[in-house]
Amino acid sequence: MDETGVVTCFLRNDGQVLLFRRSEPVGSYPGKWGTVTGHLTPERGAPPDESETAARREIREETGLADAVTLVREAEPFVVEDADRGTHWRVHPLLFECSHREIEPNWETDDWEWVHPTAIRERETVPDLWGSYDRVRPTVETIATDHEHGSAWLSIRALEVLRDEAALADSWADAAAIARELKSARPSMTVVKNRVDRAMSSASEQSAAAVETAARKTIESAVRADREAAAVAAERLEGQRICTFSRSGTVLDALERADPEAVLVGESHPGSEGVGVAESLAESHDVTLSSDAGLVGLLGEWDADAVFVGADTVLSDGGVVNKVGTRGLALAAAREDVRVYVATAADKISPDEDVEIEPSPASIYEGTAPLRVANPLFDVTPPDLLDGICTEKGVLDAASVTSVAARHRSNQDW
Repeated sequence: MDETGVVTCFLRNDGQVLLFRRSEPVGSYPGKWGTVTGHLTPERGAPPDESETAARREIREETGLADAVTLVREAEPFVVEDADRGTHWRVHPLLFECSHREIEPNWETDDWEWVHPTAIRERETVPDLWGSYDRVRPTVETIATDHEHGSAWLSIRALEVLRDEAALADSWADAAAIARELKSARPSMTVVKNRVDRAMSSASEQSAAAVETAARKTIESAVRADREAAAVAAERLEGQRICTFSRSGTVLDALERADPEAVLVGESHPGSEGVGVAESLAESHDVTLSSDAGLVGLLGEWDADAVFVGADTVLSDGGVVNKVGTRGLALAAAREDVRVYVATAADKISPDEDVEIEPSPASIYEGTAPLRVANPLFDVTPPDLLDGICTEKGVLDAASVTSVAARHRSNQDW
């Protein structure tokens, strides 16, 4: 059989992927559901494209989203045989994160939908579309080893793993085992545990199918919560001079909504994620990037109205675990009479009194002197240094945080 190289591109947004129903003029597999797909060799006699190059070309032609996608993962190619067509498709699966859903489909498409990927198993699709997705979808290992993204982002990925694995599971016990693995993958990330617990506790019955359905709903509610928390925070940012530290998707969303007068950003060692935050805001805002050491001194000189940060975890007493340096910044803000707010979904509130704080993967000393090294990645800012925690439920004080923690605790008994 002839072997033809193709790219199969999954575009993901808010936990769902984009599917197309192929039109009659396409010729191959009309009426079947697929994703953005194209040949590696665009013209006869031309050398094969690199798979990402071909993928981005097809995304541009079929959706108009070329500038809105970021490559997440590319899997090893695999062969799909179509005996009726006498063809071996050498499929290169790729997964892209997509920043929005406003697409411009071309003539190859009759219809399109954003769906949970498990819907692929329920539709008439091009050959082995699920096999392509299965090779690029997130796994427990994805959650355990990702040190680039924040905990809210990883919590959505964890729910995707639960949803996908539940669709493949034979029983409730199998789905429950995956849920326990996800909770232990990043034990310091409260939001991962809380959202997995809520999905499991809200399943209508003890079956894998019920877990899949509950995971889908929890993804959708989690996405809404993160956006609503950003909207609550944005009300306090509008037109002000804001200092922020580390990287929080909720804070970034709030800043985009609020259009503050100016933004002061701390570099945020050891990962220096503040640099990326500053770059992302620079084209549309007046942005100053500072070293972490300089940030505390600049706070008063720069005339900040408020410090706005995200949270890795909100403790049940109203304190906040966040990137190391947050506590020092809050102490400086108190000295300069600058308000300090936290922007986060309520799912980051811990139901437990004792919270494991993740150690830093970076080392600051490689010498041989007999000394101890302290290089924390996170610190704890006590509630008396905070003016409010902005969530989808409004601005919470310490008493409200305690009440939410109790509700999260009740979800642990699944």
